[in-house]
Amino acid sequence: MRGICNYVLLGEAGCGKSELAINLSRRLLDTGKPVDLFDLDMTKPLFRTREQADKLADMGIRFHFEEQFADAPTVGGGVMRSLKDADSYTVLDVGGDYIGARAIGGYAPLLNREDTEVLYIINPFRPWATTVDRAGLVLSEVLGVSHIRPERILMVGNPNLGAATTAEDVLEGYQRLTDMVERLDALCVMQPLCETVKVKVPVPVFPIERYLEYPWNL
Repeated sequence: MRGICNYVLLGEAGCGKSELAINLSRRLLDTGKPVDLFDLDMTKPLFRTREQADKLADMGIRFHFEEQFADAPTVGGGVMRSLKDADSYTVLDVGGDYIGARAIGGYAPLLNREDTEVLYIINPFRPWATTVDRAGLVLSEVLGVSHIRPERILMVGNPNLGAATTAEDVLEGYQRLTDMVERLDALCVMQPLCETVKVKVPVPVFPIERYLEYPWNL
């Protein structure tokens, strides 16, 4: 049985999928295998991986996205071929909520295989993820249109308040997450906070480096 070679990132808009997609792709490059990153986010005009297209190319990541006309949903080619390629990694950065998740419904037979990890990112500081009911509704809608089996989902917490996030904020967010979900599989934490946080939580901590910035901060 071949190992994991495909990664799908799902979750509500603003949960941090694109930042994680870039960080994950860069980490996968260290294995020596090619990495294909697909920006399938068609639900918002900002904070998408395509904003870092030149930087991603400089890293050596094979980056794919399709230009949109207005808000017309357009999925670029090559996704199916890449998902079937065991000699490279494929990372799909999928648009927020059920509207964006529709884009991958046709790939469900491949995404439900054992060589694919489906990561559902949840930021407990976002309005739509502050209660069990709200978070559960979004997740059920996403699963319904993407046709991904519930048992394939790995829950990844991203308790993030932006550049000003502190270790205390992360730990508060972690507690909120454990109150909301039955199982938390990993926690995303900004790189400078990792050492402080990882000794205080029982789940794996994935260090995050910032690539996407608010335009007004540039």
